[in-house]
Amino acid sequence: MKSKKELWVLLASFVLPIVFGTAFFYLSPNSFTKSTVNYGEFVNPVIGTTDNDFIFNKAQKGSLQNIWTLAYVTDRCEQSCLNTLKDMSTIRILTNENMRRIQSLLVTSESTTNIDPKVLRAHGSTRLMQQLSKFPDNHLFLIDPLGNIMLHYNPTDLNIKRVIKDLHRLFKYSRIG
Repeated sequence: MKSKKELWVLLASFVLPIVFGTAFFYLSPNSFTKSTVNYGEFVNPVIGTTDNDFIFNKAQKGSLQNIWTLAYVTDRCEQSCLNTLKDMSTIRILTNENMRRIQSLLVTSESTTNIDPKVLRAHGSTRLMQQLSKFPDNHLFLIDPLGNIMLHYNPTDLNIKRVIKDLHRLFKYSRIG
């Protein structure tokens, strides 16, 4: 009898946490999205991209595969765009040894000049631009190495240190890119 009681206690100690955790997750899903440690806002649902969603300039060969990408999406690249591109370059440099794991991308519908040659330039497909139209103009997006747009930042109040903290956290746990 004693061994059956011990077996039930042991079984309950393994099963009950899983049951309570699952019940809490499904009964209170908002509690998991309100208290995140990232500074950027999650793109919910995540926007998946393909190679056809970005039409790169002929002079540049670009890809979003196996590298993290900071993408700035705008209609026209004016002074605020140039400032954000400079911030993106600073972010890349300040990631130190992880600098090779991230690239900068400017997605715009017009041709651009006087842009840092290290910044990739592309046009977005109609499908992608429709999906991104739900966000305010001139937004900075973080694209993971699989091509998923996952975080966005408002560049008007962009805090470089917070973006770098998000990137360091992602680099720490990511084995790809």
